[in-house]
Amino acid sequence: MSKVKNFLSKNAMLVVLVLVMLMFEVLMSSNKKGSLFSPANLTNLIKQNGYVIILAAGMLLCILTGGNIDLAVGSTVCLVGAIAGKLMVDWKVDPFVSILVCLAVATLLGAWQAFWIAYMRIPPFVTTLSGMLVFKGVALLILGSRGISLFPPKFLSLFISSIPSVPDPGITKAVTLMIGIGIVAVLVAVEVMSRLRKQRKGYAVDSLWWMLARLVAVSTVVIFVSLRLGQQNGIPLTLVWLAAVVLLYTYFTQNTVPGRYLYALGGNEKTARLSGIDTRKMMFFAYTNMGFLAGVTALLVVARQNQASTMAGEGYELDAIGACFIGGASAYGGVGTVGGAVIGAIFVGVLNMGMSILGWDINLQRVIKGLVLLAAVVFDVHLKNRKQAA
Repeated sequence: MSKVKNFLSKNAMLVVLVLVMLMFEVLMSSNKKGSLFSPANLTNLIKQNGYVIILAAGMLLCILTGGNIDLAVGSTVCLVGAIAGKLMVDWKVDPFVSILVCLAVATLLGAWQAFWIAYMRIPPFVTTLSGMLVFKGVALLILGSRGISLFPPKFLSLFISSIPSVPDPGITKAVTLMIGIGIVAVLVAVEVMSRLRKQRKGYAVDSLWWMLARLVAVSTVVIFVSLRLGQQNGIPLTLVWLAAVVLLYTYFTQNTVPGRYLYALGGNEKTARLSGIDTRKMMFFAYTNMGFLAGVTALLVVARQNQASTMAGEGYELDAIGACFIGGASAYGGVGTVGGAVIGAIFVGVLNMGMSILGWDINLQRVIKGLVLLAAVVFDVHLKNRKQAA
């Protein structure tokens, strides 16, 4: 029972996410709106909300530095998308060259903001608010009153195709299931190796039964999603990009020295600086990295929509910030994980999709999302106050 309580306290948002998904499933079934877990809806959930996960991974690094945020990511997505349209559609530049140029521009935009924040000590809120206005204005100047559509197939295939890309449903189901089984095998191997390593070093580990229960739960979800995606068109390449970002940034934050520096910076900047950490360099890195990930997001968005639009990126910064706070990142900085941000991003995506399918008024949707974000921050403040009192 103590282990269950400990799990619930550490994974409260994961439990809430499961309950919300079940709630929408019941509401959709009772209103004859289909199923939230249908192959089409799962595929759409991944494609339509993948941007939240990528941006949340970058936003988390900014928040770790002391509760700072980047308000310009949506405008960066719009501007980089406009540049991609100009390069690939209007000027017929090779897609691979265009991708490199877009990522370089996005990184430079992030570095521009990072310079003012880290070295000129301009507050991040003011700096990124300026960036939001400037980048959006430049994007509108490039696009004018029109969007740029019909991107080359060579570019689209890098982001919106599926694995396997074959027309045979039987092969698609078999390959997707095999991939799911392979992922489960890797997860089991990693968990077992981690447990053995901890035991050799004398660290405390969970009981064997608890580890097996956790592995069974995760494996069931992976196989279920694989089977569902196999009934559609296979595994979207968007999911592959998301997995790469999540794994890379999880490793970076948990297993590298610079990653730990970010937590130290958010915990106490003065102490971190006196400990020999170049806090300005870490702040510069966090915001430059945010620009790079906004560029990756822009490429995914224009590929999915097959259009560089003036509305691209609208409100993306709010979804990313909300995902981080809902996923357990502290409003004071120094606390949060990439896994938590992913859970928060999925939560935001489920809310968006569930309320849209049920036909709820868009204004009501905003009210609910705003209240959920407030509740997450209130919970964080309450936890911090309890720890200080203890």
